[in-house]
Amino acid sequence: MTKILDRKRLLVTVFCVVFLVCQAGYSQGGIRAITRPSADITLSFVQSGRIAAILLAEGAQVQGGQVLARLDDAAEQVQLAQLKAQSEDRTQVRASEASLAQKKVDLEKLEVAASREAATVLEVQHARLAVKIAELSLELAKLEHEQAKRKYEEQKIRVDNMQLKSPAAGWIEKIYMEVGESTSALEEAMQVVQIDPLWIDVPVPSAEAMGLKRGKEATVAFPGAGGSANVKGKIIFVGAVVDAASGTLRVRVEVPNATRRPAGEHVLVTF
Repeated sequence: MTKILDRKRLLVTVFCVVFLVCQAGYSQGGIRAITRPSADITLSFVQSGRIAAILLAEGAQVQGGQVLARLDDAAEQVQLAQLKAQSEDRTQVRASEASLAQKKVDLEKLEVAASREAATVLEVQHARLAVKIAELSLELAKLEHEQAKRKYEEQKIRVDNMQLKSPAAGWIEKIYMEVGESTSALEEAMQVVQIDPLWIDVPVPSAEAMGLKRGKEATVAFPGAGGSANVKGKIIFVGAVVDAASGTLRVRVEVPNATRRPAGEHVLVTF
């Protein structure tokens, strides 16, 4: 029993020493943290297919919206061309318009003839019904033409989804596929990271974090061969919940990185 109590006292003493050392580090040399990319995106195709082309290599710089790879879309392109032709074809609409115009002329003539008792009421009623049917046929032709245009737009989206595009500017960190391979929908294809700017999630003691606000300046000390290099950053996020175990609040600092320092470095942050 005595040994157990001694061991507990030792653990409490060690914890207190570590806590005091950390607190001293917070107030004097800054808070230790690790840099990370401001964007770390794993890209996937939204449909299955065969990889037709990979346009860039690992380490290449990319811009937002740039095409990185594409699936084999030969069959989809043929269907797209067919739907495009259908969306531009107004033959049925023009034919329905001409039929309606003819039915209206027939109705006018019968009405004139009926006024002279040269046509029966039934003939006039049939002519009016024919005009109504022709109007509905024209509406149907226009609706089908609009549907054809929508199908064409839908197919364009499907073909566009067969291209893998970068959602943000950055660098290709990893490629998980090869040309000629078959890929499934949502299977990992590429990893794109953005390291300019870098983000740093800093565990700030709650008492110190109370005075921190978005936009406030922070100094980040990066390790280097000749000592540390200080870079100015700014706070872009202050957490709302204190971590009960450590008594710290998460504060995110954004720091420019024009020199392309790799993410994952240990740094010291002061406010």
